[in-house]
Amino acid sequence: MSATPVDAQQQPMTDADREAVQKLKQAYDSIREQMSRAIVGQQEVIDQILISIFARGHCLLVGVPGLAKTLMIRTLAEALSLEFNRIQFTPDLMPSDITGTEVIQEDKTTGERSFKFIPGPIFANVILADEINRTPPKTQAALLEAMQEFQVTAGGRKHTLKPPFFVLATQNPIEQEGTYPLPEAQQDRFMFNIRVDYPTEDEEMLIMKMTTATYKPDVKEVLTGEQILALQDIVRKVPVSDEMIEYAVDLARATRINESDAPDFVKQWVGWGAGPRASQYLILGAKARAVLLGRYHVDLEDIRSVAVPVLRHRVLTNFSAEAEGITSDTIIEKLLEAKQRTRAGV
Repeated sequence: MSATPVDAQQQPMTDADREAVQKLKQAYDSIREQMSRAIVGQQEVIDQILISIFARGHCLLVGVPGLAKTLMIRTLAEALSLEFNRIQFTPDLMPSDITGTEVIQEDKTTGERSFKFIPGPIFANVILADEINRTPPKTQAALLEAMQEFQVTAGGRKHTLKPPFFVLATQNPIEQEGTYPLPEAQQDRFMFNIRVDYPTEDEEMLIMKMTTATYKPDVKEVLTGEQILALQDIVRKVPVSDEMIEYAVDLARATRINESDAPDFVKQWVGWGAGPRASQYLILGAKARAVLLGRYHVDLEDIRSVAVPVLRHRVLTNFSAEAEGITSDTIIEKLLEAKQRTRAGV
């Protein structure tokens, strides 16, 4: 008898699944080693991107220019043996510039004319949507169907994107003049909102030595697209206890001001809380993290580790929070501390 949706989370992993977990752990270590040949530091950012990829999610990377976001994503695509395309978003970019367009093609032998679809740059495995907030909402929305449905509609026809497919978008948090902030509905399509910070002094010294000389990193392929798809299935099979699911759900629901048991600081500082997709990504992110670390089950630390990048763009602060300099990160950290005290019985 097949598993029902209710007990699907409790299905035990087979010996083959456990072997695949160990292979993914080895691949994870190899990917980090390969990326360190081109990227200095940013290990937390790399880990979060990998978690998102193996959980079949998309990432929004927020950081000032010059922090190697493009190089990081290109290097990752090389290590995963995936096709990479970079799309520079500009105010004059049209949806068809991303998805592709129909052109008239004439058969020279018969003289008949027909429409032919010319695929756009979105037809790749890894898409870098550079400065996604530089383009108008109409063009931003062109990504929605691809991110959610893994297909593109052009000329009334649907064109399927070849899996695996990931959108890694970047934003500059400083320069906002002439930009178009992503609508909340589109932000919610991103599994993680990842902050890319400045390197440490030692890391910056090493960056100078690597980038101002003749050094060229030799990045070797670690996984193929087919292997990535198989490992994504393994991530979904990781069992999660009801206790962990309850913790993830309670954490997401605690961000909603209309919940009776929401903390006072949430009601004071939050304008809009996280929806059910946050709970889903908390569990999927925790599963992927557990597998990447070679474990066969999800524990509390897995959920806590992915809570900030999952909730950061789903917890919208109100005017009171902005006036007091309170960010969504501050609220999430306070929530995690409150949950920890509750579990400890304090």
